[in-house]
Amino acid sequence: MRLNSLITKLSLIVGIGVSVPLWATGAIAAERVVLKYSVLRQSVSVAELTTLAETGETSRSLRRYLRLAGKQPEEVRQTLTEEAQVNVVLVDRGLNNPIGDTVLDQVGEAIYPPSGEASREALRSALVLSASDDDRISLIEVIQNYPTDEVVVDGDRLVAAYGQLQAIQERFGGLLEGGLEGVFDNIQF
Repeated sequence: MRLNSLITKLSLIVGIGVSVPLWATGAIAAERVVLKYSVLRQSVSVAELTTLAETGETSRSLRRYLRLAGKQPEEVRQTLTEEAQVNVVLVDRGLNNPIGDTVLDQVGEAIYPPSGEASREALRSALVLSASDDDRISLIEVIQNYPTDEVVVDGDRLVAAYGQLQAIQERFGGLLEGGLEGVFDNIQF
């Protein structure tokens, strides 16, 4: 048990050591989000989505877009703020292996950079940064921490992506209680 505690602490120290220079240098974070629903696309600022998530208020252009997409602002707000409780060290470990790459690829079909390049790495970074301050991940935090100027969010694929994040939460929750065995057994690909 003591060895596991030591390994966890060392992993956290290494993770923080790697992450702090990124925060200190003002690393790139998403400023714009391209929302996609079906054939509709709209670019909005991260600030607009943050306001929706925090207060429920929408800008005129966001309200119009959501109406065209057939989405209620409160439904989108709930999707943005729904949290998964995780352990940042376990998220980092779980996403830095071949099975984690598969999970990232699945979630990356809903949240990705416009170029499509380095999607896995960008999403891994956003997830770990989102969990780093409070051991919780929400979609709005992932968007805010996404390490490109712009991020695409495919609303039609978000339900499946959220299901993958819930599966991660369930499996990592088991890690806190009983070790690494079976961590990824129930994640569906």
